[in-house]
Amino acid sequence: MNIRPQSFPPSVQRLLPLLHVDFEPPRPPSNSEVAIAAAVAIVLSLVVDALLVVIGTHVFLSIKGYGHFHLSDYAKLTVIGVIIASLGWPVVARITSRPKWLFFRLAIAMTAVLLLPDLYIWFAGQPIKAVLVLMCMHLGIVYVTYKSLVILAPVRGQRRRFH
Repeated sequence: MNIRPQSFPPSVQRLLPLLHVDFEPPRPPSNSEVAIAAAVAIVLSLVVDALLVVIGTHVFLSIKGYGHFHLSDYAKLTVIGVIIASLGWPVVARITSRPKWLFFRLAIAMTAVLLLPDLYIWFAGQPIKAVLVLMCMHLGIVYVTYKSLVILAPVRGQRRRFH
């Protein structure tokens, strides 16, 4: 499939350069690299989640036993989030000559969106200390997933652009 920016509406065409979407990708990661990176990201994210729960419940004794801190509660959401990010990485790697640049910014945007439910449950009356731990868990998952994907499933031949 040969996609060119000219095939998009003018409003989208103006946005593409700002996002470095030029359809001039380097060699994208292989499916096996992405699968390995996803598996590593899932395991490490679950470890980070568990550590943050332990730390959070020791620092804030009042949140010990908080419902969202059970492995069965956060594990499924963590796995789903890592899988979605892992599916997105090779897509991003195929649409831009600067995939790490774009993927990093998408990770920031998605993190902001994923923090909204945390804010909602806080405004709905959940303890702020527990919500802060949940937010730290989100940030840890994003960091681990981003690093796992870009390091273990790298793009090759990425051009360096200095503008």
